[in-house]
Amino acid sequence: MSHEKRTLEFYVLALFFALFVLFLYGPLSAILILSFQGPNGGLTFPLNGVSFHWFANLFEKQAVGDFGGSFRRSFVLGLMVMVVTVVVSLLAGLAFRQKFIGATPLFYLSVASLVVPSIIISLGIGVVFQQLGLKPAWYSSAFGAHLTWTLPFGVLIMFAVFNRFSPSYEEAARDLGASSWQTFAHVVLPMIAPSLIGVGLFGFTLSYDEFARTLMAAGTYNTLPLEIYGMTTNVTTPVLYALGTVTTLFSFLVIAGTLGAIVYVGRRRARS
Repeated sequence: MSHEKRTLEFYVLALFFALFVLFLYGPLSAILILSFQGPNGGLTFPLNGVSFHWFANLFEKQAVGDFGGSFRRSFVLGLMVMVVTVVVSLLAGLAFRQKFIGATPLFYLSVASLVVPSIIISLGIGVVFQQLGLKPAWYSSAFGAHLTWTLPFGVLIMFAVFNRFSPSYEEAARDLGASSWQTFAHVVLPMIAPSLIGVGLFGFTLSYDEFARTLMAAGTYNTLPLEIYGMTTNVTTPVLYALGTVTTLFSFLVIAGTLGAIVYVGRRRARS
């Protein structure tokens, strides 16, 4: 059995991919290893023993840093952003299936925030809140700042989904006597459910990891990215690496759970 000979382009692309993976996961592996430093270990190699000391230290009261509080704020904020991103993106995708006056300007206006520097948006939102006499907070001003980041991506994804969605499915449902709501609930929604789950994951992860758009708009209490950034200038123990390892594993669990939900929805749709 003959095999097709590999071309030079294949090896160039393979090398590029290997460098990409190394660049992406190399720093993460270093943080993962250093998080298992012994009780007397420092922030650099070599390891001074191996232990779970710094992971246990995460759950103790810290002189600097509020791990639990910042994580809860980021998690709740991510869920808030996820829900709004999914709902608004879905409604926008449905609305833009029909032509209406001002559709083109509205589309460009909705994605314009992607080309504006994130720190400028954060600064502008913080200044506006102060001028209005409102106190910036993670659940108000930072929430709005995150939506300027997640909504354009969600809207673009739903545009792509509905662009290749055949109206014949809806026409068949209406021919069988289904109302507009029944057609949406029993035909359209199940078919686009995996895409909506993807939009939700996108919205949650973008919010959970966002730093620049939160910096000037979070108010008194930090989200997790801001807390980690503040710790880099104050914490001199591997507890910082332990926190990085835990948050990275949490992100992977969220992604795995979302992929599992997509597979489950896809199988249910295939059986129905």
